[in-house]
Amino acid sequence: MGYTFAEKALARAARLPYTVAGQIVDAQPDVAMSHDNTAAIYQTFKKLGVSKVKYPERLAITLDHAVPAPTTQHAQNHAEVRQFVKEQGVTTFFEVGRGICHQVHSEEGVILPGELILGSDSHTTHFGWLGAFGAGVGRSEMAAIWATGELWLRVPESMKVVVTGEWPQGVTAKDFCLRLMGDLGVDGGIYRSIEFSGAAISALSLESRAVIPNMMAEFGVKTAYIAPDEAIFAYLEKRARRPYTPIYPDADAQYIAEYHYDVSALEPLVACPDSPDNVQSISVIAGTPVQQAFIGTCTNGRLEDIAIAAATVQGKHVAPGTRLLVIPASSVVFQDAIRLGYVTTLMEAGAVFGTPGCGPCMGNHMGVPAPNEVTISSANRNFRGRMGTADAPIYLASPAVVAASAITGVITDPRTL
Repeated sequence: MGYTFAEKALARAARLPYTVAGQIVDAQPDVAMSHDNTAAIYQTFKKLGVSKVKYPERLAITLDHAVPAPTTQHAQNHAEVRQFVKEQGVTTFFEVGRGICHQVHSEEGVILPGELILGSDSHTTHFGWLGAFGAGVGRSEMAAIWATGELWLRVPESMKVVVTGEWPQGVTAKDFCLRLMGDLGVDGGIYRSIEFSGAAISALSLESRAVIPNMMAEFGVKTAYIAPDEAIFAYLEKRARRPYTPIYPDADAQYIAEYHYDVSALEPLVACPDSPDNVQSISVIAGTPVQQAFIGTCTNGRLEDIAIAAATVQGKHVAPGTRLLVIPASSVVFQDAIRLGYVTTLMEAGAVFGTPGCGPCMGNHMGVPAPNEVTISSANRNFRGRMGTADAPIYLASPAVVAASAITGVITDPRTL
């Protein structure tokens, strides 16, 4: 019997010849990632009676969730993180404005195929686009990793999703993720490893591939995986910070479930309030008024997303009573968008840009909606109050749908523009 990606990846991290689903292992992460919550983790770390991080070279820290600091409390939090970085000799640290941790660590070659990445952020599943085992953990777990260099994990059962067909015009990886969750529910992948394969996955751009494992955090998975190919190796050629060995599942690996999707008939979809699996075809809810349109986050704040938005709004203007907020996922994305003219196009259409980072995604920074204002967002979550206001409905969609809706002031199929 062969082994799944998760079984192989955790065997490597636990220094075992093999593992099987359900087994408990003591695994050593190659990277222990945190962000603004580093200060809170440090408070727990100190209670363990340990003064020094065991492997400071494995820590990767980015200030990204509330940047620049909007309050004195946030500023104090950032100051404490900087002090921790200095005291512990952490060398992989990215300051305010560099961007969202998931995007930045990918750009910087911090994350590599086959490695175990544990992060104090639920969207650490993102790193599956590079063929890494990325998983979110709690703050106390991260403190334990700092102290000991390892953490016990249960090897997850694996599910397989094979995606075929040709992507229709105007349909994106985001639409596929919404389709999957709409079909199987936000609890459809709880504590499972999900492997994506098929010609339609290989046909995606690298930026689109990253959307899928990122969104799988909303599906409840422990980790998500796309097999690294030559395009990934080329991307990492001048970025990788250390040698790496990709991991691939065996052909005869055992899966708890297997699903097949043909994207040829897929259309733009929207997740309605208040759950990512409350999915409707855009034709069903087109015309719903929106007051705010937000393009950004670790899911859809990359250059490709901004390019799509710029193409959608070119020569048009944001509708009266609606505002369009764009926050690039990193400073590199922002610079490229400026260089290629996308920023000018969007600003001429009435868009407002924010500092690279998470922005209003978690509701504690710029772009929080007023009560009863409707937001259509390219983010990953639309639970009640997610953006900071309990009575402000959130719809999730691709950047093309978000941009088109900003132009018309109502939820709009971008293909009609």
